[in-house]
Amino acid sequence: MLLSVINTKLRDKYPTLDALCDDLGADREEITRSLRSIGYEYDPSLNRFI
Repeated sequence: MLLSVINTKLRDKYPTLDALCDDLGADREEITRSLRSIGYEYDPSLNRFI
């Protein structure tokens, strides 16, 4: 569920993961670590986790 929410927000509203984290007060490292644990990495050129 986290993957879907984050990728949807990145697609629809935020130009970067940093912008999303800054706006929502989210911990970038925690998001990245959680999604990495299920096999996803952030791709800044696509602005999404793949």
